[in-house]
Amino acid sequence: MRTLESGSTTLITGASSGIGRAFAQRIAAAGGDLVLVARREGVLMQLAGDLERRHSVRVSVIAHDLDGPDAGRALAEKVAERGIAVDALINNAGLGIHGDLGTAPLAAATTQIAVNVTALTTLTALLLPPMIERGRGAIVNVASTAGFQPVPHMAVYSASKAYVLTFTRALWREVRGTGVDVLAVCPGATDTAFFDTAGDAASVGSRRTPEQVVDTALRALRAGRPSVVDGRGNALVSWLAPRLPERVAINLAERSVRPTTP
Repeated sequence: MRTLESGSTTLITGASSGIGRAFAQRIAAAGGDLVLVARREGVLMQLAGDLERRHSVRVSVIAHDLDGPDAGRALAEKVAERGIAVDALINNAGLGIHGDLGTAPLAAATTQIAVNVTALTTLTALLLPPMIERGRGAIVNVASTAGFQPVPHMAVYSASKAYVLTFTRALWREVRGTGVDVLAVCPGATDTAFFDTAGDAASVGSRRTPEQVVDTALRALRAGRPSVVDGRGNALVSWLAPRLPERVAINLAERSVRPTTP
């Protein structure tokens, strides 16, 4: 937890809104410096100025699109060019597209993999070694409750988040004893811009707030947990889904996203 407070620098992807923005506000309030990354530079600049005025912290802005074959490495290079040492990484940027693989454009699948899997893995692999050398650091990967079950009509998204969850849990064990904390936080439906892309069909029931997700993540990070699900109801469903018969679990997941086409 010291790596998210005063005297530290945290890089947050997808920082312009939602969970990423909530993480930025919480860390700045604790006195931590920030590197904010997203596509919308204007929004990031406004957020950076507000955080600097309110909390007297240093906030760097990097407008960068993580949808690309080597976008993660390019971002790490931009950070290095500025001479910034990253003490903590929050891989929050993510993309979910509602639709069937057989009828959606190929780019709908490859873009989700590029952002949710490739960029996250690359950034983690490049920024982790210096943390280990310093003997302290933190990596928080934002997964999803969708990672606990196959979700028809969001097949690539649920598979990508299953990767994030498994990858992070394994990494937690690999770095144990190095001083680096690793956590996968798994939100369910959350009131963010995610549904601008995924569509309301991807959500059932009430949505949690980004601030609640951040609270859950920080408590789990303090406790040294490898992963955590945000919200009691979400935690129950995520525990139950892998224990159901396979066909039952898939059918229930399909009902939860309410496909918008026949």
